[in-house]
Amino acid sequence: MTTRCFLPLVLAAALIPAANCRTGRNYASVEDHARDLHARMLTVDTHCDTAFNLLRPDWKISERHEPGERSSGKIDLPRMKEGGLDAEFFAAFVGQGPRTPEGYAAVHERTVRIIDAVRKMTEDNSELIGLGLVPADAYRLKREGKLTAFLGIENGYAIGKDLSLVEEYFKKGVRYITLCHSADNDICDSSTDRREPEDNGLSEFGRAVVAECNRLGIMVDVSHASDKSFFDILEASRAPVIASHSSARTLSDNPRNLSDDMLRALAGNGGVVQICFLSAYVKTPAGNPERDKALQELQAKYGNLRDIQDDELRRKVRAEFQTINEKFPEERATVRDLVDHVDHVRDVIGIDYVGFGTDFDGGGGIDGCDDVSGMIHVTEEMIRRGYSDRDIEKVWGGNFMRVFGKVLTLAEN
Repeated sequence: MTTRCFLPLVLAAALIPAANCRTGRNYASVEDHARDLHARMLTVDTHCDTAFNLLRPDWKISERHEPGERSSGKIDLPRMKEGGLDAEFFAAFVGQGPRTPEGYAAVHERTVRIIDAVRKMTEDNSELIGLGLVPADAYRLKREGKLTAFLGIENGYAIGKDLSLVEEYFKKGVRYITLCHSADNDICDSSTDRREPEDNGLSEFGRAVVAECNRLGIMVDVSHASDKSFFDILEASRAPVIASHSSARTLSDNPRNLSDDMLRALAGNGGVVQICFLSAYVKTPAGNPERDKALQELQAKYGNLRDIQDDELRRKVRAEFQTINEKFPEERATVRDLVDHVDHVRDVIGIDYVGFGTDFDGGGGIDGCDDVSGMIHVTEEMIRRGYSDRDIEKVWGGNFMRVFGKVLTLAEN
């Protein structure tokens, strides 16, 4: 299936923003206003790690799981409906492993297994959700009363050193690639790996990966990239880039977030930053020595949770992590804190360059929106702050879909 035959539909969808179709309505409550908006506009979350739950034999995404329970996860199809979320980018997340032929073979196998699980999920639940390949698919599926699953890859380690895998993943439906994760790889340096103090940025192989993504119509994702990698990627890409789940560094001083200079450069590139719901990226946490000590002991015992490849061991470590959370709860950011990041991006570069990427099931979750069923509360807060329906539609999907369509258009030229 080529992108060319879908581009007219992409453009048509982009020219008819759903939330701008009706104006001047009176609502009994802020929630009624938000619910009506969600019924009319397309809402998109650009990053979750829920795909690993699809590999669990004891968990079905078509069933509702009670929020807050250990085995529930943050996203399932019934709760997507409850929260008013139409489209989700399911990331095939792979932890950083050894940069060896054996490591590359293993990570390729795991990446394909996760991608295939998402595709099978859409086939098994075709009455509820469809696979999206272009923006127009999500608009069509919403009209049909269905949800949309898009595919991404988190961590370019999945490519190894084999450039041909970029096209293989594209043909399987992948529409963005996060170039790195928590450690440096063959493509670029990570924002959170300073084992080698010097930030080397984007490698020559990484430039080839960016060019191949541009050629095919895969969005290049700069979340997790180091500062130098970020600017190198913008220089190398001839298409707009995305930050699928990053927040504003001015409000939460974390290397995973984007500085104001980075935000301005992203706007100059025509890209978009998707505000992440991971609490520590939204609000700098207060000190909690007991919690910090327990987490350090957990990491000393198992290493970085996100780099564990074995699914059974990951579940075991995650359960121990949840026990620490319950024993030493952290002060979490709120929906108000989250929307402060939208305000900040709007004030620095404008409303056309911001959206949402929750990172649910990868650490995302804040007070007032701890799972997908609470997404409506984010819209309620934006309404209370005076955001127009049109601007809310932009933030919830319009901005991102504009970038998505532009990347596909440039791939054809």
